[in-house]
Amino acid sequence: MNAVVTEIEALFTEHGGESYGEGVTMLAHMLQAAALAESESADEPLVIAALLHDVGHFLQPSDDSFGYHKHDRSGGDWLAKRFPLEVSEPVRLHVAAKRYLCAVEKDYFGKLSAASVYTLSQQGGPMSDAEVLAFASSPHHRSAVRLRRWDDSGKVSGVTVRDLPYYRAAMAKLSRG
Repeated sequence: MNAVVTEIEALFTEHGGESYGEGVTMLAHMLQAAALAESESADEPLVIAALLHDVGHFLQPSDDSFGYHKHDRSGGDWLAKRFPLEVSEPVRLHVAAKRYLCAVEKDYFGKLSAASVYTLSQQGGPMSDAEVLAFASSPHHRSAVRLRRWDDSGKVSGVTVRDLPYYRAAMAKLSRG
């Protein structure tokens, strides 16, 4: 089996059963995000980005019961060594996408879970006008916004989705290892 896939599966085995205030395990949340991406016919790299978007929580010690607040950066950096930018950059930008959406959509903040509201306060709050312009200039900002919406929606207890082994072939095909 591919070394990157083996490494990812080991991380999920070790940390996937953890929770960070959303009422579902990290594994369930990330699988739901990937399933939502597939249901919207996202391309394969973006589906894998959705699957792996919170991997940064697995790489650093938690800041508190809501996980590692800079997981977007740690996850994006880690993934960039293993996958193309189409996978790593939406992950790196998914927290920025939350901040962006809070700034540009008046009703978005009201849709956030309590845990997301708290982590937003730890992640810089809504973007300033200058930050909005900078974010919107990123070639991956649209993918990051799509990923953010799946992240927000993938927190439902008891939902049946495909399991992690289903994504092995796609991860192996896209990975650099």
